[in-house]
Amino acid sequence: MIKKTTSLCPICLKPLEAEVYEKDGAIWIKKECPEHGEFDNTYWSNAEIYHKVNKIEAIQQNMENPQVNATEGCPTNCGICGQHGASTVLGLIDVTNRCNLKCPICFANAATSGKLFEPTFEEIRQMLRNLREEQPPTPAIQYAGGEPTVRKDLPELIKLAKEEGFSHTQIATNGIRLAKKEGYAQELRDAGLNTVYLQFDGVTEEPYLVARNKNLLDVKKQAIENCRAAGLGIVLVPTVVKGVNDDQVGDIIQFAIDNIDIVHGVNFQPVAFAGRTPADQVEEQRITIPDFFQLVEEQTEGKIKVNDFYSATSVQPVTEFIGAMTGEESPVTLNCHQHCGTATYIFMDGDQVIPITRFIDVDRFYETLEKYTDRLNEGGFAIKKRIIASAIKDIPSLIDSDASPSDLNMRKIILDIFKDQSYEALGEFHLNSLLVSCMHFMDPFNFDTDRVSNCLIHYAVPDGRIIPFCTMNSIYRQGIEDEFSVPLKQKMTEFNDKTGEEEEDE
Repeated sequence: MIKKTTSLCPICLKPLEAEVYEKDGAIWIKKECPEHGEFDNTYWSNAEIYHKVNKIEAIQQNMENPQVNATEGCPTNCGICGQHGASTVLGLIDVTNRCNLKCPICFANAATSGKLFEPTFEEIRQMLRNLREEQPPTPAIQYAGGEPTVRKDLPELIKLAKEEGFSHTQIATNGIRLAKKEGYAQELRDAGLNTVYLQFDGVTEEPYLVARNKNLLDVKKQAIENCRAAGLGIVLVPTVVKGVNDDQVGDIIQFAIDNIDIVHGVNFQPVAFAGRTPADQVEEQRITIPDFFQLVEEQTEGKIKVNDFYSATSVQPVTEFIGAMTGEESPVTLNCHQHCGTATYIFMDGDQVIPITRFIDVDRFYETLEKYTDRLNEGGFAIKKRIIASAIKDIPSLIDSDASPSDLNMRKIILDIFKDQSYEALGEFHLNSLLVSCMHFMDPFNFDTDRVSNCLIHYAVPDGRIIPFCTMNSIYRQGIEDEFSVPLKQKMTEFNDKTGEEEEDE
């Protein structure tokens, strides 16, 4: 046994005591519901990688202004409570549950539910303010759904996010309207949109026919072209399903490389099972983060290897060092649970793919930052300059300039970032680079409250609560949508009577 935690019954969603344990080289989670029996499911498919990642624990933050009181029944009172250990880094607002697709794997669909969930402009304003009133304030917002682009006022909502103080605004979209509506990408960029989080399941038509009930490949390509014309950055977001598109992981990365001028990252998301999948089929279709590592290494022919990936939590020493150096707490701390997500940066040097680990000793880099952070925190103001000077002298020695891309002066970039907090240097770092990441969201089968307690991707909802991503989609979504929805037919009749027309693709 590795640990005890709280999980969920996949049938009734009742919290259950659970045990995370190792068996046959993998990590499993098991629990038993008095009514629905025992469930034993894969947590991570590779125990060795699990233990390696587990050495990096998230820094706990105290919630200064929790929305609800903590209870013994975690996670049945999310809101966020005072026991939560991470502030919101990315806030999510579902602006509608309408969609111009009917995807079999989707958890949010007005046509399926028969109900319309669509907060008003003023309700969304209040949800944005709730996120900004957190301490520290939420820096980034994503409008999602449903399909957010079916709302006519989406440009105004993007402007609203900027007015309320968000430094980064993005939308999660299937790209249909971006592809079909002339000038729409430019309109969104002019409104202040920073990034398009584009659903992108493969480079052939088959994954779309299975996962989306429609061949959307040409639509995706046109959406990308329209974003390119508008200078609107893109992150590709493949939902990875075993037997559907897990054989296209390498091809998707190559597609991103081929469009690196406008595609800044690929965030693979293994499918989460929202309860409609029979328990005996979950294991057949499950993809975990170690499975993703193996797919990447095999399908890129070793250009990107398993060991090139690091937990998102591992970057905490960077934040801690900058905070100690400046004397200010960073507004963004990636202190999610170590088993939630993973990433690496790759750089292009002509046709050559160079992961960041090939020219930076990442482990020693983090250890060096931790050493100097401790010295800065222990030393007085008088020796601070000497410590920083020593750090700036040491850090470049961890970079192998001969192995780095020919047009990348990594030593100068790192020094500019740490010495001057230079945003221009950050821009140089991202030029001709691609973030390859994997975020494995939980479902009731592999649910672990230890991970929930350090979630930093949170939904803001109309009743004022701020709810961690995986509890929202596993527990709360249905109840919130029921409370704040109206019958779809009634609402659409009112809409058509008022406008005399229906939106294209709706």
